[in-house]
Amino acid sequence: MTALRIVFAGTPSFAAHILEALLSSPHEIVGVYTQPDRPAGRGKQLQASAVKQVALANGIPVLQPVSLRAESEQEALACLGADLMVVVAYGLILPQGILDTPRLGCINVHASLLPRWRGAAPIERALMAGDTRTGVTIMQMEKGLDTGAMLCKAEVEILEDDDRHSLELKLEGAGISALLEALGNIEHLIAHAQAQDHSASTYAAKLEKSEALVDWQADAHAVHRQIRGGVGRNPAYSEYKGERIRFLKATVLAARPPEIAGAIIQADKEGLQVACGESVLNITVIQLPGKNPVSMREFVNARKDFFTIGSRFDASAVSAP
Repeated sequence: MTALRIVFAGTPSFAAHILEALLSSPHEIVGVYTQPDRPAGRGKQLQASAVKQVALANGIPVLQPVSLRAESEQEALACLGADLMVVVAYGLILPQGILDTPRLGCINVHASLLPRWRGAAPIERALMAGDTRTGVTIMQMEKGLDTGAMLCKAEVEILEDDDRHSLELKLEGAGISALLEALGNIEHLIAHAQAQDHSASTYAAKLEKSEALVDWQADAHAVHRQIRGGVGRNPAYSEYKGERIRFLKATVLAARPPEIAGAIIQADKEGLQVACGESVLNITVIQLPGKNPVSMREFVNARKDFFTIGSRFDASAVSAP
């Protein structure tokens, strides 16, 4: 296998783990692009991205442009003399001048089986849609959003208890394996890349904060998928006694006689059971404002009378925009 000179572009931990795998491969990482440092945490201190932290720890030059549209940015990339740019959840648009600069162009590690779930939130959208499988696609990059020809795919199963975090870990592993295999045969794969069926595409828009608000009129399975998709970034929530309660883990119980949607049926060490439009949701891990996540077993030990059987999650919050 011929070792490649690679420029890596990415930002979150998903990308950082793939960068770490590349650093352990025969290929040479000659530069890393990542988003500018952003304020984070309660103190709003500037924080380096996960990708930047890995790059600095390994002595790799880091570039953090606000945009790549300037001709000077294309010249900076050209100076790195890269054979290929590997892009993973970078977050900036790559103009044509950038796409054309590396000798073999730019490829993307995308966390879905394209053309399904093009866009910013493929993991969350796959979970919320109830998909039973997803995967990683290694694709050539072009000006369109995730529309480039595909080099290879790796499929993973979505289990009933998978959430955004666990599915992301599966996709990291699949992405690393698929990328390393593709790099070993990159010129052949590029020459035989498969065009996407654009008529079969779906769009994975970034989750809006409003999508985290639980509508208890929905089926319990839909609310369960909402909870699983929101873990870590946009947790599902509802209002109760003036407090925003986040839901982090739950299961769906068998259907029972109709209850008022949003009504609390049971609250004990086994879970918080809430009536939905159809069936019942048993919530086992919650989070109150300013507190750490806690199991219902622990919560009931500390605040036994907080949840009252027969009371409801705030109905006005259910219909809020």
